[in-house]
Amino acid sequence: MVHHTPDETTADEAGITMQSPTYNLSQPPPVYKVGYPPQKNFTREFRDTLRETFFHDNPLRQYKDQSVWRKFKMGLQFLFPVFEWGKTYNLSKFRGDLIAGLTIASLCIPQDIGYSKLANLDPQYGLYSSFIPPLIYAAMGSSRDIAIGPVAVVSLLLGSLLQNEVDHSTSKEEYLRLAFTATFFAGITQATLGFLRLGFLIEFLSHAAIVGFMGGAAITIALQQLKYVLGIKNFTRKTDIVSVMESVWRSVHHGWNWQTVVIGIAFLAFLLLTKYIGKKNKKFFWVPAIAPITSVILATFFVYITRADKQGVQIVTHITKGINPSSIHKIYFTGPFVAKGFKIGVVCGMIGLTEAVAIGRTFAAMKDYQLDGNKEMVALGTMNIVGSMTSCYIATGSFSRSAVNFMAGCQTPVSNVVMSMVVLLTVLVITPLFYYTPNAILGSIIISAVIGLVDYEAAVLIWKVDKMDFIACMGAFFGVVFASVEIGLLIAVAISFAKILLQVTRPRIVLLGNLPGTTLYRNTDQYPEARHVSGVVIVRVDSAIYFSNSNYVRERIVRWLSDEEDKAKADGLPKINFLIVEMSPVIDIDTSGIHALEDLYKSLQKREIQLILSNPGSIVIEKLHSSKLTEHIGRDHIFLTVADAARFCTSKSMQEP
Repeated sequence: MVHHTPDETTADEAGITMQSPTYNLSQPPPVYKVGYPPQKNFTREFRDTLRETFFHDNPLRQYKDQSVWRKFKMGLQFLFPVFEWGKTYNLSKFRGDLIAGLTIASLCIPQDIGYSKLANLDPQYGLYSSFIPPLIYAAMGSSRDIAIGPVAVVSLLLGSLLQNEVDHSTSKEEYLRLAFTATFFAGITQATLGFLRLGFLIEFLSHAAIVGFMGGAAITIALQQLKYVLGIKNFTRKTDIVSVMESVWRSVHHGWNWQTVVIGIAFLAFLLLTKYIGKKNKKFFWVPAIAPITSVILATFFVYITRADKQGVQIVTHITKGINPSSIHKIYFTGPFVAKGFKIGVVCGMIGLTEAVAIGRTFAAMKDYQLDGNKEMVALGTMNIVGSMTSCYIATGSFSRSAVNFMAGCQTPVSNVVMSMVVLLTVLVITPLFYYTPNAILGSIIISAVIGLVDYEAAVLIWKVDKMDFIACMGAFFGVVFASVEIGLLIAVAISFAKILLQVTRPRIVLLGNLPGTTLYRNTDQYPEARHVSGVVIVRVDSAIYFSNSNYVRERIVRWLSDEEDKAKADGLPKINFLIVEMSPVIDIDTSGIHALEDLYKSLQKREIQLILSNPGSIVIEKLHSSKLTEHIGRDHIFLTVADAARFCTSKSMQEP
């Protein structure tokens, strides 16, 4: 009887044959040639490229092999995620959403009144924008944690751009109509980007540029609040730090109101203290969350009982009571203001989109769930389109509120619904109670809210990691602080594009050497112990070769070759006979790149140096083959690895007399 070991039995049952390598260790390892992929027709190639560009996540995969009714339900759930998570909603989740919603409502009400002033709008429009848009987002948004409403940066940007077109103090109605028009086109822009799956366009604003822009905007917003905190009536309309500080200094002797200063500074200190408490101990997250509404109540009561408004303390006065009125008739669909509204809407919509998607992805990563960026864009766009028709201005995801929402234990977007209902109660019943609310407390609330946008730790990290990114960060920051929000945004975009162009037009080309005792060839700067191969120069191109960089690539390779030839001559080493170009990182090549390689080949032929290519990718080798360049270079001069190419060059050198 034959007994099998457990391993043998398992192998037999599985039908697996275990074999040792068949090559002879005494023989050189086999040399494989570069494979040529099967040629695709134009239609298939275009279709594959289109699919990879716009549908890389294969969103239709889940609809495969489903019935028509099932596809309809899945499509409905895709557009309205509420139908998906609503099926599992229960009382336990509602408890978390209720607490979170009430908490962010206490934070959003005073912020909304303050942010509307940044946009040069009446206070009720800030409250309106925290009522309708959150309801739309709750049905269509896929983030469980984003809290929707007006935000400081977008409010300031909107107010600044609108003021450049219409003076809000002399043409109030035209200003308001243009604000609604800009909000409408911001929504159209956001929804269109989502439907056409063009969300990658917002990635052109780099993280470093956003850090700088947000920090500069935060400083600008805080400086703008000095007119409320110090009680200055005649304040500059410019936003740059020089103009603001000149305006503050001119008013120091007779323009400041000491009662206003006491209110503003005292409550600002209180708000900053509560933020510090909440930061030090996460269990007290609710302390900074309720501090703004507490400050408003206390400051309003103080002004009312002392009648400080009679002593020059500026107050909110009247806030229009009632639910959002329709504003569809106020949106410009014809006339000269349409183009202006479109321009402003696109800029503000893109900034709001960038902020919201970044916030959503941050909290999605913390809770380990996926966020569909294109779906978010559709949701944000739809809520702003509807908002523009219901007296709202641009709303997006607020980082401060979203952080509070997250820490308060929100479970679903229902927390936005709870917040919205509290805001509705406010505009229907409570708005008259804000009559004596001092502007100073709103300024203090905004200052305390935007301080967190100055992320100096991120700036320090950017400096350590990438100096070019730091230039983009500081360029955006100083552009906002010393010029304007628009100039800062323009600088941020310009530097981001400049960095992309610099990387594309000046790719890294490095010299490779052999690591002793291995068949590995690595960058000699990174690995100083890497040895040069006698009579051979090996370079690696770390980029695709396009029309924008093809001449540089050719010239830089020739320069490497000339430098190595000079070194070989000076050290009495053998003449350079071979140039190996490692092409693994070259993901693509166009006709200009092929011409550059052809010119390089001809130049080397005149110098009696053989061009060798190593490991070109499938797309690259296909194009080289179609252009007949592989025939000029010779298929026997194209290798799968640098080691194979170097071995070939060494053997050829040994054969020469």
